[in-house]
Amino acid sequence: MRCVIARYPFDLIKSEVEASMQGVRPEPVTGACVTIGRKLYPVKQVGEVITRQDRRDFTAFEVTRALTRLGFTCHATPPLRPAPPMTPATPAPSASDPDAGPQSYIDTIG
Repeated sequence: MRCVIARYPFDLIKSEVEASMQGVRPEPVTGACVTIGRKLYPVKQVGEVITRQDRRDFTAFEVTRALTRLGFTCHATPPLRPAPPMTPATPAPSASDPDAGPQSYIDTIG
């Protein structure tokens, strides 16, 4: 698919973009990002690899638009990671438990 990035036309194919990014370690994501395979890359990093241009020469929007047209999933911000599972809280002692009153606490500390 023909895309214009930084005023230069590029003929990009989804499989070629995936192949170009294979073996490239993703940088930390702080803004716009794209999912390629199972990895999350900053769009500027992907743009630099596929165009061989300096990141300052193009905008994140240009690369995001091109990657979206190719069928990649792009995000304006990094997606939230799921929270770790909650551990069950210990149950509060019942009032009928003779060891649960304030006196038993005082006996243990004093």
